[in-house]
Amino acid sequence: MTLPPRGPLGKHRVPGDAGGVITVLRRLGVLLLDYEYVLRHQLAAVFDRSLPEALVDGTGGGAPVVLLPGIYETWRFLKPLARRLHDAGHPVHVISALGDNRMSLTEAAAHVRAHLERFGLTDVTIVAHSKGGLVARLLLATPGVEHRIRSAVTVAAPFSGSTLARYVPLSAVRALRPGASELRTLAATDAGVDRIVSVWGWWDPHIPGGSRLDGARNIPVPVGGHFRILGSPVVLRLIGELVG
Repeated sequence: MTLPPRGPLGKHRVPGDAGGVITVLRRLGVLLLDYEYVLRHQLAAVFDRSLPEALVDGTGGGAPVVLLPGIYETWRFLKPLARRLHDAGHPVHVISALGDNRMSLTEAAAHVRAHLERFGLTDVTIVAHSKGGLVARLLLATPGVEHRIRSAVTVAAPFSGSTLARYVPLSAVRALRPGASELRTLAATDAGVDRIVSVWGWWDPHIPGGSRLDGARNIPVPVGGHFRILGSPVVLRLIGELVG
């Protein structure tokens, strides 16, 4: 019997696509942990009764942050991130009118603009997850409001859409498929793109194409997932540094 070739430590290597199997197993683990994260934090958001004003008061005078959640997420889903930024001295503004962010990008941007103007906010850093990153990009390309925004830090944003969105029978999700009308409009301009920092993980089960955006500062991180990436110490520390 002929044995397979020996590896560098003298152990026999198993022929075949062992690397591919490991990748599949890693992605399966990421998927399971991703849904564990989203279910746990969505449940916490349901029972959370804290007021958003608490995130604005009692800060150390840092520059204002506006938090934009993804689709089917309320601002409370991002509360762990909001509290971390607040504890670092930033007044963190949430847009309660967004609800769970199922509305169009144009409607969402209008609500954010109204909040910025109502409170006279300038030198703002937007921190956004998923669809919230698209809203941030639209705001940076909108005359009359873009001057209020210093930069946008986006996490797992589907700037080119998601090929999986076409298979979801929900209009709010299908609006994020590649080639959807609002995404085409965004892709037609590069206004404000140089003020975006796009952060994403090594594998995103909801955005197979990743979150790279031409003209932006792109930062891939060694964390997998679409949701659990928000709780990664690496990502939280990075966001803190980027917000300043």
